Amino acid sequence: MKPPSAFLALSALPAYCKAATDAPAIPDPIAGFGQMLFGLALVLGILAVSVWLLKRFSSPIRGNGLLRVLGVTAVGPREKVVLLEVGEKVLMLGVTPNNVRTLHVFERGELPLAPTSAAADPVTTLAASFASRLTQALKGRRNEG
Repeated sequence: MKPPSAFLALSALPAYCKAATDAPAIPDPIAGFGQMLFGLALVLGILAVSVWLLKRFSSPIRGNGLLRVLGVTAVGPREKVVLLEVGEKVLMLGVTPNNVRTLHVFERGELPLAPTSAAADPVTTLAASFASRLTQALKGRRNEG
């Protein structure tokens, strides 16, 4: 007796269904993009919180404001002169990569003031004299022609 073909087809159905579920699913591109955006947002959020915590807890020690940098001037590629106000004194420091030295100590009232007039600056003086000479030369040319 030969089994009917319908019976054979039905008996093979469980094996066919199992093989169909073992096949890899086709990835959804929108779901993958959403996962990528979620991961990016998570990493950026962690970065922002880390920066905020770093700024919050690693700020310099804030005393009562006794130290204040008045000015810095580079005198070489890696050397500079710093004016530092400490209470009633103003220190002129020479700063190099290897050390810091006190060059001079001023009292707060004895500190020489920077020139306030533009004429004290040689570059400004030179530019002003050039401008005035150019103006005179142009006036002389107009008078001749």
